[in-house]
Amino acid sequence: LVTKDINLRIKAKALGILAEDYETGKVHSNDLEQISSSTIEGIESETIKQLFLKGTIDESGILGNQKVANGYYILKNGKSSGLAYFDPHTDTLQRVEKEYTSGIKPKNAEQAFAINALMNNNIKLVALQGVAGTGKTLLALAAALEQHKLFQQIILARPLVPLSNKEIGFLPGDANDKIGPYMEPLWDNLKFIKSQFGENEKRHKHIVEMQESGRILITPLAFIRGRSLSNILFIVDEAQNLTPHEVKTIITRAGEGTKIVFTGDVHQIDTPYLDENSNGLAYLIDRLKGQNLFAHVRLEKGERSELANLANELL
Repeated sequence: LVTKDINLRIKAKALGILAEDYETGKVHSNDLEQISSSTIEGIESETIKQLFLKGTIDESGILGNQKVANGYYILKNGKSSGLAYFDPHTDTLQRVEKEYTSGIKPKNAEQAFAINALMNNNIKLVALQGVAGTGKTLLALAAALEQHKLFQQIILARPLVPLSNKEIGFLPGDANDKIGPYMEPLWDNLKFIKSQFGENEKRHKHIVEMQESGRILITPLAFIRGRSLSNILFIVDEAQNLTPHEVKTIITRAGEGTKIVFTGDVHQIDTPYLDENSNGLAYLIDRLKGQNLFAHVRLEKGERSELANLANELL
C-alpha cells in the first residue's frame, strides 16, 4: 500500500500489510537545514571594514563554496562581524542594515535578512521559514505595506486548514463570515502594525484607507485557481500545509510585476497527508535554491515572548 495518509499507513501495518509513503517530491531534512543564512568565520577584518564603509564590495572568493544566489551571510572575525547579501547580478556582497519597515524594526540578523529579501525588487519569490513567533508573517506584511506604491494590491492568503485538521463544523453567514475565523491571525498582524502609529498619524489612516478600498485583501487560497495576478504582492501564510502541486499552481498565477512570499514552519503541519519532508514549502526551498529570482531566509530566534520561546524549546 502506497499512500500519503499517515493514519492509513499505521492501520495497514497493524494488519500486516506493507505500507509506504510516496518518495517522489520528498526533501531530505538535512538538505533543508543547509539552505539558509550562513555564518562564515575567519573573514579578514579589512574585508568587513570595507563592507561597512562602502556598502558594496566584490565577492572575489570571500564566500568560497558557500556562495549561493541571493544568499545571506554573517561575516565574522573574532568580535567584529557584518551582515551581507550576495547579489548574483553584480557578483558583489552588499551590506545589510537593520532598518525600520512600517514601524517594525528587525530584532536579530535573520529578521534583517528577511526584510532585505522582501524589499529587494530583483527577488520575485521569497520563502520565510521558522518556528512560531519568529515574525515571518509580520515582517512580510510590514514590508508589503512599506512598498504599497510599487503594487496595485496586497493579497494575504492562507489554506483553510484548522488546527490538527479538526473541523469546527459549518459556520453561518456569507463567504466572508465563514472564512473570517481562519483569517484572524492575518488581521492580528495588521492590527499590530497599525498600533505602531497613532490613530491620527498619516501612516495609520493610509492603512485603514487601503483596507476599505480593497488594496489590502485577505482571502483563502481556495479562490486562487484560474486567476492571473499582475502587479500584486502576494503573501501565502502557513505554506507548510500546501502540497508541492498547490505551491506550483500559486506561483504560476504570477503575472508581470508580481512578487510572491511564502511563510511557514515545516514542523507545524496540520494535515495528515504531509510531513516535514513532503510539504510544499520544503519542496519549494529545495527545488529553487540558487535561482536568481528566489531567496530563502530561515528565522531561528523567537521574538514573540519568553513564554512562546519556552514552549518551542521544551514542548
